[in-house]
Amino acid sequence: MSTEDEKLLKEAKKLPWDERLQHKNWKVRNDANIDLAALCDSITDPKDARLREFGPLFKKTVADSNAPVQEKALDALLAFQRAADADASRYAKEVCDAIVAKCLTGRPKTVEKAQAAFLLWVELEAAEVFLESMEKAVKNKVAKAVVPAIDVMFQALSEFGTKVVPPKKILKMLPELFDHPDQNVRASSKGLTLELCRWIGKEPVKSILFEKMRDTMKKELEAELANVSGIAKPTRKIRSEQEKELEEEAVAETTGANTSEEAVADVPVEIDEYDLVDPVDILTPLEKSGFWDGVKATKWSERRDAVAELTKLASAKKIAPGDFHEICRTLKKLITDVNLAVSVEATQAIGNLARGLRAHFSGNARMLLPVLLEKLKEKKPTMTEALSQTLQAMHKSGCFTLIDVIEDVRVAVKNKVPLVRSLTLTWVAFCIETSNKATVLKLHKEYVPICMECLNDGTPEVRDASFSVLTAIAKMVGMKPLERSLEKLDDVRKKKLSDMIGSASETVLSSGTAPITTSGAATSARGTADSLSMKRSAASMLSGKKPVQAAAATKKSGTSKSTAAKKTDGGSQSKASAAPEIEDVEPAEMSLEEIEERISSVVKAETISQLKSTVWKERLEAISMLKQEVESLTELDKSAELLIRLLCAVPGWSEKNVQVQQQVIEVITHISSTVNKFPKRCVVLCLLGISERVADIKTRAHAMKCLTAFCEAVGPGFVFDRLYKIMKEHKNPKVLSEGILWMVSAVEDFGISNLKLKDMIDFCKDIGLQSSAAATRNATIKLIGMLHKFVGPDIKGFLSDVKPALLSALDAEYEKNPFEGAAVAPKRTVRVMDTSSSTSAGPSDGLPREDISAKITPLLKNLASPDWKVRLESIDAVNKIVEEAHKRIQPTGTVELFTALRGRLYDSNKNLVMATLSTIGGLAYAMGPSVEKSSKGILADVLKCLGDNKKHMRECTLTALDSWVAAAQLDKMVPYIIVTLGDQKTGSEGRKDLFDWLSKHVSKMGDPSEALPLLKPSASSLMDKSSEVRKAAESFMNEIVKICGQEVVGRNLKDLPSPTLAIVAERLKLTTIHEGYSESVKMVTTSMSLPSKAGLKSSKHGANDRGSNVAKPVSQRGLPARASVTMVSTQDHAQSQSLFNIKDSNKEERERRVLVRKFKFEEPRREQIDELKIDLFKHFREDVSLRLWNSDFKRQIDGIELLQKALPSSGKEVIELLDILLRWFVLRFCESNTTCLLKVLDFLPELFDVLKDQSYMLTEAEAAIFLPCLVEKSGHNIEKVREKMGELIKQMVNIYSLPKLLPYTLEGLRSKNNRTRIECVDIVGYFIDHHGTEVGGLMKNLPSVAALTAERDGEIRKAALNTLATAYKNLGDDVWRYVGKLSDAQRSMLDDRFKWKAREMDKRREGRPGDARAALRRSVRENGSDIAEQSGEVVSRSVAGSMISRDNFGYADAHMDRHMIPRQMPAATGPADWREALEIVALGLPEQSVEGMKVICHELTQAADPESMVLEDLIKEADRLVSCLAVMVPKTFNFSLSGASSRSCKYVLNTLMQTFQIKRLAHAVKEGTLDNLITELLLWLLDERVPLMDDGSQLLKALNVLMLKILDNAERTSSFVVLINLLRPLDPSRWPSPTPTESLAVKNQKFSDLVVKCLIKLTKVLQSTIYEVDLDRILQSIHIYLQELGMEEIRRRAGADDKPLRMVKTVLHELVKLRGTAIKGHLSMVPIDAEPQPIILAYIDLNLQTLAAARMLTPSGPMGQTHWGDAASNNPNPSTHSADAQLKQELAAVFKKIGDKQTCTIGLYELYRITQLYPKVDIFAQLQNASEAFRTYIRDGLAQVEKNAAAGRTPSSLPLSTPPPIAAIPSPKFAPSPVQTKSIGSRTDSNEDASVETQQAFRSQGDDARLHSMDQPTDRYQTSAGTLDALRERMKSIQAAAVGHFDGAQARPLPSMNGSNMLHGGTRLDGEPQQQSNIPPMDERALSGLQARMERLKSGSMEPL
Repeated sequence: MSTEDEKLLKEAKKLPWDERLQHKNWKVRNDANIDLAALCDSITDPKDARLREFGPLFKKTVADSNAPVQEKALDALLAFQRAADADASRYAKEVCDAIVAKCLTGRPKTVEKAQAAFLLWVELEAAEVFLESMEKAVKNKVAKAVVPAIDVMFQALSEFGTKVVPPKKILKMLPELFDHPDQNVRASSKGLTLELCRWIGKEPVKSILFEKMRDTMKKELEAELANVSGIAKPTRKIRSEQEKELEEEAVAETTGANTSEEAVADVPVEIDEYDLVDPVDILTPLEKSGFWDGVKATKWSERRDAVAELTKLASAKKIAPGDFHEICRTLKKLITDVNLAVSVEATQAIGNLARGLRAHFSGNARMLLPVLLEKLKEKKPTMTEALSQTLQAMHKSGCFTLIDVIEDVRVAVKNKVPLVRSLTLTWVAFCIETSNKATVLKLHKEYVPICMECLNDGTPEVRDASFSVLTAIAKMVGMKPLERSLEKLDDVRKKKLSDMIGSASETVLSSGTAPITTSGAATSARGTADSLSMKRSAASMLSGKKPVQAAAATKKSGTSKSTAAKKTDGGSQSKASAAPEIEDVEPAEMSLEEIEERISSVVKAETISQLKSTVWKERLEAISMLKQEVESLTELDKSAELLIRLLCAVPGWSEKNVQVQQQVIEVITHISSTVNKFPKRCVVLCLLGISERVADIKTRAHAMKCLTAFCEAVGPGFVFDRLYKIMKEHKNPKVLSEGILWMVSAVEDFGISNLKLKDMIDFCKDIGLQSSAAATRNATIKLIGMLHKFVGPDIKGFLSDVKPALLSALDAEYEKNPFEGAAVAPKRTVRVMDTSSSTSAGPSDGLPREDISAKITPLLKNLASPDWKVRLESIDAVNKIVEEAHKRIQPTGTVELFTALRGRLYDSNKNLVMATLSTIGGLAYAMGPSVEKSSKGILADVLKCLGDNKKHMRECTLTALDSWVAAAQLDKMVPYIIVTLGDQKTGSEGRKDLFDWLSKHVSKMGDPSEALPLLKPSASSLMDKSSEVRKAAESFMNEIVKICGQEVVGRNLKDLPSPTLAIVAERLKLTTIHEGYSESVKMVTTSMSLPSKAGLKSSKHGANDRGSNVAKPVSQRGLPARASVTMVSTQDHAQSQSLFNIKDSNKEERERRVLVRKFKFEEPRREQIDELKIDLFKHFREDVSLRLWNSDFKRQIDGIELLQKALPSSGKEVIELLDILLRWFVLRFCESNTTCLLKVLDFLPELFDVLKDQSYMLTEAEAAIFLPCLVEKSGHNIEKVREKMGELIKQMVNIYSLPKLLPYTLEGLRSKNNRTRIECVDIVGYFIDHHGTEVGGLMKNLPSVAALTAERDGEIRKAALNTLATAYKNLGDDVWRYVGKLSDAQRSMLDDRFKWKAREMDKRREGRPGDARAALRRSVRENGSDIAEQSGEVVSRSVAGSMISRDNFGYADAHMDRHMIPRQMPAATGPADWREALEIVALGLPEQSVEGMKVICHELTQAADPESMVLEDLIKEADRLVSCLAVMVPKTFNFSLSGASSRSCKYVLNTLMQTFQIKRLAHAVKEGTLDNLITELLLWLLDERVPLMDDGSQLLKALNVLMLKILDNAERTSSFVVLINLLRPLDPSRWPSPTPTESLAVKNQKFSDLVVKCLIKLTKVLQSTIYEVDLDRILQSIHIYLQELGMEEIRRRAGADDKPLRMVKTVLHELVKLRGTAIKGHLSMVPIDAEPQPIILAYIDLNLQTLAAARMLTPSGPMGQTHWGDAASNNPNPSTHSADAQLKQELAAVFKKIGDKQTCTIGLYELYRITQLYPKVDIFAQLQNASEAFRTYIRDGLAQVEKNAAAGRTPSSLPLSTPPPIAAIPSPKFAPSPVQTKSIGSRTDSNEDASVETQQAFRSQGDDARLHSMDQPTDRYQTSAGTLDALRERMKSIQAAAVGHFDGAQARPLPSMNGSNMLHGGTRLDGEPQQQSNIPPMDERALSGLQARMERLKSGSMEPL
């Protein structure tokens, strides 16, 4: 290198990196890249700041035009990538694009380094960017650049896997590459495809790509795919995972644990093909295919073809979501089509839809599932297969989980068809096996009880399926969920279940070891892959490439090992398993040639040929030889089936020679008895032939022996099942009779444990006993007699309908075969147990039990009927059903029956109670041991009947107990008996009878020790006051002593109190007790009685254990016997403490534990009660907690009273602890104490009122705690309680919105308690009546109410009909659209009720049904709902006008009060239509409101006509109309933005436009409404989404035009006030939607700009409209705006040129300019006396000075300026004519006030003051046309007012209006206030004047109140203005000025700065000398203000200063 180059490089090193790397000399760039690479290699911290500096440099360096430099640049990039972390991926896109553009066509090394850089970008988690670059690379026209791109994708995929490199984009790139002209590109694309197959499987790749390939490439790839095997695993990790691995290794080194090896094993990611394909729209082609016409066709083939077209379309891998509801409803009908083919096709279509739509199909899947499960009853294999596949597809596709469909499964497993039950459970087992562990953990609590109940099913398939479900659950989540359930099973079932679970767990363990081997193989293969990673190319995947083969071999070896391991495990499992695999019993066809070929190694060919011989001797010889060969074989298992098949073929069952036949049977017998496992197929092959041989006497013995051998081999159950069919259909009667005789011997040999007795009995009854052959009948009688020997006399119940002659023969046979039961031991055993035919899981006698659930369900409602005859009939019907079931029934469905019968045990009719007891006893006997589980503790209620004083009742009870103890063991009854013995209500006679009964049965107990718990209650009874009870107890205890011995009894009685123990020892003569007697005396405690009573109560309560729980706090706090005394002292101490402690209250955490949206009530669980106890004692004062948590209800009532006293003053605390209180109330609802419950129900309304006053709404969690219980218990049996609860639910609307409350109420319609359902139906009717059908979606739920009209209970039907009649009243005939599908009978009932309702309405003159929708809207408002209510959302209002969120803000204005008052319905004339339309608009529903707005627009068009009478009515409702439309503006726009059309927006804007075109209507709109409307319009003008809507430009134009129309025609004062108020920053919640691109300040700035533009438009025309505005109001608004800003902010904004402030100043300037100094007369609403002075005064004075100096004060004009302006120099003579006219107008307004009752007093005072100010005015001249009475009333009123004024009683709150000057006393300097007068040219009416006066009255009140609080000195006048004398002097001077005639009156009044009346040295502004310097220029407004102030001083309401 030359010296110059060295120097250059040395100098360049000083340059910054970017300059070095972009240097014009390539050597400098090269050197820079080398240095950069070295520097990056030296960086060890990936967060090094230098890496951020280097990142942006590479996008240019890698694109260097010099190849060596480019290569070095890539080296530097690689070093940078190795040093950096995932944050560097931000530079990936630009760098990758540069590499694609410049590096892939370079040198081989450059390409290799470029590929390495790509892979490092993937490692740095930039895989998406990498693939985007690859999309550009593969489109390169140069093939040389495409191959490296494919290769690098291949390498990324093979190293990182599909978890890092998503395959979807690669799959989209490949189709174009398949057709690439370059061979290398095509080869590489093939290799990449093969690599994809390794990762995502062959099938997904084939289905996605193969259809896009040419045939030749398909064939090539098919051949290559055969070589692809093994599961691919990633060999390289992304950077973040590498860092984690390093951390784990570091931890492992420090702890010594070898965790790194575990971390190595990666589970391969499963790629779902569904995610790789694009969705296909099938709805459009389906419409075109004529599907809808086809499914309605009458021909089944057309229907099938139509559904087949849907099936074909739905077979797409992924279906685009759409509206499939109608299709699914059609398919639902077609599933039940009469034609099987159509039904199968519909089922398959549903399966395809489920696979293609997945989660989008969930709603439809839930709808279809019940129908599919019901259809499982179909026995056709095609249907069953289609249903199974569809059901499995629905679950696998995630359409629902088992949790979602629990109710459907419950219904299905109770189906009367066994096939439905078994297949449903099989499907459930499949779903559990394919679910994850977390899901199974959630659902096992629901499904285990279902399975346990199904284990008692009479059908073996159902039981087996139930076992499968339990096994699947145990396999997923372990044994823990099943432990409690296993305890309830008998030993046989327990063993079977344990075996199945054990074998399943072994399978889990064995399969769990497989991944370890695989992971090891993957780890070893990784090293190879790493070494080859850079050398491998995509083309190397094709056959003949060694590296891939090596890697594949490695992987294959690992896989084969794991597979072998699995096979081994599977083999051991099959041996160990107690449940064998399902065996195929139907033999397949096999030709004789095939048999000969396969058996040639076992049987000689000669033997076979001889067997075919026609000579019987040769055949006999051959069969003898075959017999010898078979007997000599050691392993017959392999060839057994072939030998049987051979013998069935040759000589075959058609052999005529008896000897040959005998030999054949002997060979078959030998094979079946010798082999380890004899296939059932062989039995099927032989059975027909053997049964025929049985009929032949020559071969009978051999054949029977063979059949017995078959039974030993495969079990008698299978053989019998097959024989039934053969014997039934065979024409030879001997086959039937002799076959039955063999069955007799088989039953005797094998017993009945492996037989299906129901099938056998049915066979005997239907075939055997019905046979015409006597031999057959006799054989059948013998068979039944043999069954009697095993099952006993119960078999007689199944044969009761047999002919009497046969019955007598049967009885004789029974005597020959007496019942021996379990004592009969089988003579033969089965070698291989046949589980399919085994009934070991059933009852011990094996007799079938019938499922009666379908029969008893209709009776359940009648059991609760109010008619005792109906109840008795229902009980008799139950008895009849049990009799028909031969007194052997299954437990299915009996839970509900026992629940219903429990209610009858408390029936008022004693005869019914006795009948119920008899029925319960019969049910127990018929159910057997399972009665214990199904009865749900009814035994406790049965035992209570012993407390009856009637002997007959007690005898019935004991009879029922006898039946119970025969079915279930006595030890299961002991807990219930203990409670009964301790219950005082049992009575002495009852206890005596119970002890006598126990004495009889205790000796029969299997385990006598189970009776020991009865000792203590019996010992207590030894001290009973009744001698008979004592005697009976003693007798019973002696029986126990006999059975168990003295020592055991003594040990169990040592805990008794000493007195009792002594008596027991004495009576029973127990010597063992006397030894420890002295110690036991010490153990006596006085507190024993309380815990024992609590314990008795708790056991009596059963599962809830609430009684014991309530007693715990008392005992823990040392309050056993004298709790009340202690509590009093505690109370005294606690009074100083707060009742509630919310310091550490974490309400959110407590509510998180609550399951929200849980509408169904569940009894509180034990852990929930414990949590409540902890919370109660933590957050409530101790004395209150002790009272509330006391078992004594009186103490609880005391606690409630304490809460009641504290409630009014503790609102916030109660809200914080509300959830705890509600949980406690739920406990009280669940208990039976009525006194406490009524107290709670008295307290709750008060609590809810407090919550309402606090404006508190219940949270979701609080509602979920309280509402389900309240609704469920609303059907209380006490009417008073029911009424209170009903009122409470109605009151809930105030604190919980109706739409959310409604689901809880509707859940009550599904309650099992009829009273609850009735109450809930009534409440729904109340909601409809008071809130309307639209509120909360009540219309959608009318079908639920309508369905109740089909109930049997008359009360429910009546309530439902009443509610629907209420809906009819509101909706009219439209109600039929909402009631759903009804039967003709229901429709008839409804029609009658509706007609009756219409007649009632007509009588009451309530109009017609349907006309009341307007009344409905009013009733909605009566209940506090907003006029803009939509879907029942009650919108809160703010009367203060505060900002509320846009989603639910209300308009606070005076019109609200008017809306809350119900109006009378208008007459049925024209205006009624638009009023009805207004009601529709008020609902706030965008689409529905359009119809209403059409009517309103029509009426507005009519109102534009001057002669129309509609206008006056519209004016009254104008404000309400605009208010409703203002609410509609955001709703319609939001509705349109959600995807709907803009139709509703256009109608709203058009209606507003027409309203504001009519000036009188526009003037009637109030200020609050105008504020809301203008705000909405301006906000939507600014909304960026509006232009994007349909017709967006038109809507913007309409908004602009409407805004201008409002400014032109609305009341200008209101417009000014509203716009000035809107200059303040807008509340953020008012904006329609968040704009991410703009800040709130920017949005407010834009809004203010629009408001300023509106104000500019109003201000421009102010000169011509000055007399139309109320200057006082405008000045007040300006004052408030300036005061809120403050002087500091005003100064700051003035410097920043703030538009809103500048606009306010402009308005003020214009007002001052137009009014001059008279502006000061309009400050009545500004507190001018305040300190510091209001800012507006300074601005007014400043403007007056500036305008006066510029001579710009507005002169008086010819058109009435005299009334308003100053004494202008150019107009000395004001128009007296205008003054007279104005005075007349003012007097007219005053007279109108006097004529109104509400304003007459105000009018009289105003008239009196006019007479005082202007005594020369003759007011009665104005009353010439008035009546004499009115004139007299005015005279008397004025006299009274004068008296009051003389006495100083003039109220200061009255407005002091300023009358105009009279003609006789002109005063040009003083003008009237525009508040009271209008310009002559303006159009006013008396109504407006009156309203303005009234408003001014209210304002004056407010101003006076404000003045009262401002007792501060003012220096506005030179005199001391604070005293009465000073004011009086000031008044005199002003009055003198008012009545005097000034010569120099032309002078303009000079401004007064800050109260000073010295005007710039006593000179006028126009240069003329001031003539009246001692009298300040002041108009009559100032005079009026001073008069008011003086009157207040007189009345003493204002203290002088």
